[in-house]
Amino acid sequence: MRVLVTGAAGSLGRTICPGLVAAGHDVVGLDLVPAPDGTTFAWHEADCADPDAVEAVLDAERLDAVVHLAGFPDEASLPTELTSHVVTTAALLDAMVAHRVPRIVYASSNHAVGRTPREEGVLTEHALPRPDTYYGVAKVAAEALLRLFVDRHGLDAVACRIGSFLEQPATVRGLSTWLSPGDAVRMVLAALTAPSPGYAVLYGTSANTRGWWDLEPGRRLGFEPQDDAEDFADQVEPGPDDEAEAEHVGGPFALERFHRPALGS
Repeated sequence: MRVLVTGAAGSLGRTICPGLVAAGHDVVGLDLVPAPDGTTFAWHEADCADPDAVEAVLDAERLDAVVHLAGFPDEASLPTELTSHVVTTAALLDAMVAHRVPRIVYASSNHAVGRTPREEGVLTEHALPRPDTYYGVAKVAAEALLRLFVDRHGLDAVACRIGSFLEQPATVRGLSTWLSPGDAVRMVLAALTAPSPGYAVLYGTSANTRGWWDLEPGRRLGFEPQDDAEDFADQVEPGPDDEAEAEHVGGPFALERFHRPALGS
């Protein structure tokens, strides 16, 4: 399978691309920056928010799927977030339809449901959108856009609501939300190869003993996480915000320090 990976130079992209290559896939990287030293696969330097640039990339490459990881991974103004996550997704989807690329795997986020109180228990893929930030709002909107293109054009789209992607969990919350590098690769491989998923949502976390999300939707697609943050529990120091971060599934993003005007800088 020939796969375009956007955000290929980011922290997640630098894990996913080698993992796809190791699994026998032909990778094409796309990012705002040049290819990192030692990159052995095709690379395009372009902005995913520029539909003409995205069209040119898909016109140059014969693709079977897109893995969309590009996007600003933190909170900003609403216009910035919508451009980074929704406009980029729209540009890719339009080009995919034009070039008959049938599948997209999208790096969504737990922050799409981040304002959900923890007291509501384990979250399933049927949890209502409840974003904790404008970043979360943009992820909700991007998921809705994927759903629209699945219904209109018959694409396959898997939205992966990623928890905390790190080498190892760094906070008490992370013991519930951690996605290991190995499981991140397993997640994307499953989303790429699951037979006819249509539109699907999975939670991108490892098999954490303290996990907050239902892993069954991912398992139905073939994603079997193998790592557990509990293996690192004795290395995680308690922090002053642990109790507050445990009140909502979005953790720190649900706290007041992230409150700001929608159209502010």
